[in-house]
Amino acid sequence: MRGTRIRVIDIAIEYDRLGYSPDDIANGHPGLTLEQIHDALSYYYENQKELDAEIRERLKRIERVRSLYPSLLKISHGED
Repeated sequence: MRGTRIRVIDIAIEYDRLGYSPDDIANGHPGLTLEQIHDALSYYYENQKELDAEIRERLKRIERVRSLYPSLLKISHGED
């Protein structure tokens, strides 16, 4: 979004995929107004096909990186 470090797809993911309300998103990003959030969501829904494709591509890249570099963190399950 112009003038911020938040992208429209970030707002779309929080709203559409995570189920956050516009008020929840505004509380999580105090630099954004409700008007900006609604504008971002409007842009997302007007361009949903393209933006959803971008989201899918980003998720694929994340999965590729995860498969190449597995986490070094292990859960001990209480075994010391």
